[in-house]
Amino acid sequence: MIDLPDTASPLYEKVKDYILANIGTGRWGKDRKLPSENELVVSLGVSRMTVHRALRELTAAGFLIRLQGVGTFIAPPRPQSTLIEINNIAAEIVERGNRHRSEVLVLETIMPTKELALSFEFPKRVSIYHSVVVNFENDLPVQLEERFVNPSLIPDYDKQDFSKTATYDYLMQKTPVTEVEHIISAIPADAETARHLNIDVGSCCLFLHRRTWTGAVVATISKLTYAGSRYSLGSRYSPSRTH
Repeated sequence: MIDLPDTASPLYEKVKDYILANIGTGRWGKDRKLPSENELVVSLGVSRMTVHRALRELTAAGFLIRLQGVGTFIAPPRPQSTLIEINNIAAEIVERGNRHRSEVLVLETIMPTKELALSFEFPKRVSIYHSVVVNFENDLPVQLEERFVNPSLIPDYDKQDFSKTATYDYLMQKTPVTEVEHIISAIPADAETARHLNIDVGSCCLFLHRRTWTGAVVATISKLTYAGSRYSLGSRYSPSRTH
């Protein structure tokens, strides 16, 4: 049996501290599945009600994700620094005096993988919308855009003609964005990406992984791949005075 800290704190707070300590030290890594409630009850020597409250409060605080019938997982960290803004690539291209068009490769309803369900923070797995679009500037492909969309916030996404209306415009019309997460990396183009962007396999690409929230609900997950030789990302903003 694991000994909890000998403090005056309520038992559920001690359980929370135990879980957070395992996360903070890296013993329990990102996306790790936690022991079940029953396992925690036995190993910590506390009641099921105590464990349930601790897990519920840590989930509400964003440290954990609970999937009904699957288990409880460590939530992915959310970057705190705003590096770039949400931009409409179609508008950017037009503002540069060039012509934009898009080609829709996929528009469907799918059942998400476990990883996607975790990223959406769903209490249980439900179907989502999925689209893949290539954006062109003067007939040269510059961005491969893959989006996963929460149907509870954005209905009828799969019934739109995104060769005529940009996905960005439709999403912004349907639900407000209250929080954004951006993760940027450089990746080599695989065969499929190279084919859609008309570049060589292995060419350097900019990859932007984006999640958006409406209130406490994840609205979209986007994977945006740019041909590195044809595009750059940046923004101008006023940094906070606090650190």
